[in-house]
Amino acid sequence: MATENKMGVMPLNRLLISMSVPMMISMLVQALYNIVDSMFVAQLSENALTAVSLAFPAQNLMIAVATGTGVGVNAALSRNLGEKNFDRANRIADHALFLAAMSYIVFALFGLFFARQFFRLQTDIEEIVDLGTTYLRVCTIASFGLFMEIACERLLQSTGKTIYSMYTQGLGAIIIVLDPILIFGYFGAPALGIAGAAGATVFGQIIAFGLGFYLNKTKNHEITISLRSFKPNGEIIRHIYAVGVPSIIMASIGSIMTFGINKILIAFSSTATAVFGVYFKLQSFVFMPVFGLNNGTVPIIAYNYGAGKPDRIMGTIKLAAVYATTIMLCGFAVFQLMPDKLLMIFSASDTMLSIGIPALRIISISFLFAGCSIVCTSLFQALGHGMLSLWISVFRQLVVLLPVAFIFARIGGLHTVWFAFPIAEAFAIIFSGVCLVHVYRKEIIPL
Repeated sequence: MATENKMGVMPLNRLLISMSVPMMISMLVQALYNIVDSMFVAQLSENALTAVSLAFPAQNLMIAVATGTGVGVNAALSRNLGEKNFDRANRIADHALFLAAMSYIVFALFGLFFARQFFRLQTDIEEIVDLGTTYLRVCTIASFGLFMEIACERLLQSTGKTIYSMYTQGLGAIIIVLDPILIFGYFGAPALGIAGAAGATVFGQIIAFGLGFYLNKTKNHEITISLRSFKPNGEIIRHIYAVGVPSIIMASIGSIMTFGINKILIAFSSTATAVFGVYFKLQSFVFMPVFGLNNGTVPIIAYNYGAGKPDRIMGTIKLAAVYATTIMLCGFAVFQLMPDKLLMIFSASDTMLSIGIPALRIISISFLFAGCSIVCTSLFQALGHGMLSLWISVFRQLVVLLPVAFIFARIGGLHTVWFAFPIAEAFAIIFSGVCLVHVYRKEIIPL
């Protein structure tokens, strides 16, 4: 069955599973890689773990730009395939790789010239600044693999070939075996410490990009990548970023939030910051499958919107909401029942355990609300309403979360800061529901 027909006629539950599960598995593998990476870094020292935690906002910003651009490409490409506009779809695919290359250049320059200043904004502990600068420079200067890998995966995903995305991310994550080798100097390799952790990460991304490009050229027959005669087209770039920029900003807000929370927590202790970094690694194991579900949902909605099939749009949203909520409930149960075991993965000290156990239990309450909010954003993105997703993210993380965390830190101490997360998520689900009703009336009912 051709891809363009599959998204229009295949039973929705089977379609959503076939589109989403490979992405969910690949993201789970990526989340596992992130956890194991930090596990080895934690064996160097708690300061090394803190340095990696403080680097996260910059790394998250890179991922935000790459995936946000990918969302724009995804929506535009799927929509043009749904409308049978194959020539324009090919040109969009070419622009996906071009924009990935431009993004890489920007971040390579940032890492080269501004990495140390970035860490000095967050802490005056010289060892953490030195370790963090080393780690971030490797991650940014060699980040072309990250940007190109994500671009290639989004092209595969846009045409329904999500199984190949699982292959690329899986292969990249297998390079995890290099982590302990490069960090500790096993098998005659030099002991590079924290630089070895960064090196293993970027090498995995480069390998994944190579496979992703090969699969697009040989297996993705719905589009043809031809960069020889490529010329940037301002109209196509604007079309991609009409959806992509709000998505980039939305994800970048997470970097601003993380940077702000790190500043609040490090005023108490560097251990509190390390706990927050550990939480982010652990929660990715819960959120990544839901984001994979979201990535599978967007092209289905975009295609059926282009094909004028409102029943399939709403059916997809309802199924995605059920699956997302189920995943989040499982994550909530794990965080409530075994926070100590989760923390010990990262060689947690007694101080880290005393801070981290209540922190994980309190923050994970937010999981109960987050699943449906993420599914709502997939509808907004697929229908070209990226600004609604942006406003929800701004409201959750900047309007509610950071101010509440700051106030609670001042009046209640460290323990109360963690309550800002479920409070922000509860407000966000209400806002998302209001936006969902608006989009349903404006876009779905007229179909």
